[in-house]
Parts: sequence; structure tokens; C-alpha cells
Amino acid sequence: MTEDTRKAGEKQPGRRIRKGGAVATVALLAGIAVAPAAVAGPRGSHRGEVVSVVPVARHSRAEVARGLEELHVGTDSLRYGVRAYRVTYRTVDPYGRPTTATGLLTVPEGGGRTLDLVSDTHGTMADRDYAPSVSEDARAQSYLFASAGHAVAAPDYLGLGKGPGRHPYMDTRSAVTASVDMLRAARTAAGRLGRTVNGDLYATGFSQGGQVAMAVGRAVRHGDAPGFRLKALAPVAGPYDLAGTEVPALADGRVNDTSGVLYISYFLTAQNRLHHIYDNPAQVFRAPYADRVEGLFDGRHEEEDIVRQLAPNVKELLTDDFYRQLTHPTGGFLAALRANDHTCDWKPDVPVRLYAGEKDTDVPIGNARTCARTLARQGARVRVLDQGDVDHVGSYVAALPKIARWFGGGTA
Repeated sequence: MTEDTRKAGEKQPGRRIRKGGAVATVALLAGIAVAPAAVAGPRGSHRGEVVSVVPVARHSRAEVARGLEELHVGTDSLRYGVRAYRVTYRTVDPYGRPTTATGLLTVPEGGGRTLDLVSDTHGTMADRDYAPSVSEDARAQSYLFASAGHAVAAPDYLGLGKGPGRHPYMDTRSAVTASVDMLRAARTAAGRLGRTVNGDLYATGFSQGGQVAMAVGRAVRHGDAPGFRLKALAPVAGPYDLAGTEVPALADGRVNDTSGVLYISYFLTAQNRLHHIYDNPAQVFRAPYADRVEGLFDGRHEEEDIVRQLAPNVKELLTDDFYRQLTHPTGGFLAALRANDHTCDWKPDVPVRLYAGEKDTDVPIGNARTCARTLARQGARVRVLDQGDVDHVGSYVAALPKIARWFGGGTA
């Protein structure tokens, strides 16, 4: 979220821009055709059970290509038009209690009846209406993979899209359960739409979703998603090393000020509901921000609105005592970091490619390098693919067409 990234937002997937004091969303693809009917599912409480399937978009191959080209995303993998559906399904909250979540299922128009499945997990978002199942602005990657011939399951995560409650930001465990249950729901929903998901799974994700993709891969590898077989793993710019890389980078300048303020305030307010970090926001945040910070993460504020109402940098946002915890975490903060790290501490038995950018000032490339070393210690062979002199979103723009080719059997 550097100034350069903001200026480039009109040409990058999933970025919103501000013009003349008003927020405008980047329309990735025009001409949505939405059917009026929903496909309802049977009543019950099983994880992954489909509650409803609602069509939300339909695009020709030419429309998909035009939208991706406007974002400077390569289109050589495109073959079909696409249809997209909002799937509401049953899952569990961070405490294991039954709840519902939503996600986007996208399928190609054409090709074979039987499809493999891409799990695509999205990056940080504070506005629930910006999630893939709701906003056209968050669907570019789903359209890319579906047009290449895959079914695509893109979970909104808990508390985003049309799901209830607040989003438990960076809670890896519940992000994984919501994502795995979306795989199950996508398989069922695809069947009702006349397509068969064969169980072959390709996992990718960006930023927060890159970390989630690694954790989803681990869950599938360990048998937590029966019926799915992990085939390849390609996360992009994920914060895999919170305690060792990402959080210290908030203090030493490797993460830019705007993104640092958003990330740490979102993390602390969300994780405090799961790990006791503070009793009162004033123990962590300086005045006047302590009085407003929790309310800004209600799922109804856009990222730009949030950072505008907070401090210009992390040092001015946090109290002196808590700022020191960025490099020497203790108590509930340390517990939260430990609970959400270790997504690379396993041995994949499939090819893994970690995409990252050397000039990323949101999620420094050191996260990917640490992940690769951790995987290597488990005996896995992993490549870190540096996308060059690009920022956070730029690394994703560069990586997406390469991942699509790789998932399709080509080179990346």
C-alpha cells in the first residue's frame, strides 16, 4: 500500500483507488449477466454442506481477456468463457462452533464435464463487501484459472462476504477450516451444475492468502480434506514468518508505513478476540487512536478509510511499551504469533513454488526465503521465484500467468 502501489491501482487486480475524495472500485470486467434463481441445498449441519448457490457473473473469453489485459496480467492460458456462483456453506468458527461462510465457485463454459480444482485464497481485506463472492473487483484470478479450464474455489473466509460476524484476521486455523470446507462445498455445487470435480487440487493464494494456501496444503497432505489430492502448491508473497520476518519488519522499515499501520492494527484487534493481548486498546494504541481502532475493523470500512483515521506510521500508532514488542514479543502477542506461524513446517510431497518480489514492502521476500529453508529442513525441494523489481501487488501480477501455465502443465 505504498503511494506507488496506490497510483498503479487502476491497473492491478483487487486494488481500489480514490478519485476526487470519493472511493471508486476498479471494474475488472464489465457486462455481468446474473441469473435470478438460486440452487438451494438440503438442511443440515455438516461441514462443507451447501446452503445455497447463487449465480453472480458470466463472461465470454474475450471479456475475461480484456479485463486481464487492462490489469497487465498475461492471457495466454485463456481458453473458455466463465460462469461464477456465490456458494453459502456450513463451516465452523475459531472455537469450533457451527457457522456459515461464503465463497466464489467459478467454472469454465465449455471443456470437459470433469474438472480439477484450484483453491485460490485472497489477501488482506477489511471491507466484507470486497470479498470474491460479492465484488467483481476480487475475481480476476478466479476468472484466469477458470478460463484455463479449472474449477476454482475462492473462499471469502469467516466474517467476510455474506458470512456472519467479524473476520478473525490472520487466524490460520479458521482460515483453513473455511477454505477446506469451501472445497467440499465447491465439489457439491459443481455437481449440481452438471460438472464433476475429480479431486485433483492445485493451491495458490496471495499475501494473507499465500500463508493460508501453505496451511491448506498441509491440511490436505495430512488427510483433513478426504477426497482431494494435492497436486501442486504456488503461493505468492505470503507472510509465512510472522515472528521472525514480518513483524520485525514493521519496526525496521522493510514494511512501508501505510501497510504497516493497517496490518498491525488489524492483527491486534482481531487476535485480541482469540488471544488475550490487551484489556483496553489504550494499553497498545496511543490516543486518539485507541478510542476508534476497534470500530474501524467492523467489516464496513474500506482500507483507505481505516488508515486515514489512524497514525501515519506504526511507531506513532503504538505505545512505547508495545512498540518494543515488535522485536521482543511476550504474552498474548507472542501466543498469537506462535499460533499462526509454522505454516511451512511440514514436508509436501508435491512440487512447491514460492513466488515473491524483491521490492515488496508489504510482505518482504524474507518470508518466502525463510519458508523455503523450513521446508528444505523437512526434506522438501522448493523454489523461490523472485518476480524482480516489483512491489507487493506487482509480484502477484507477474506471478499469476506463470502459475496458470504451471497448473495447466506448462512451464512457469
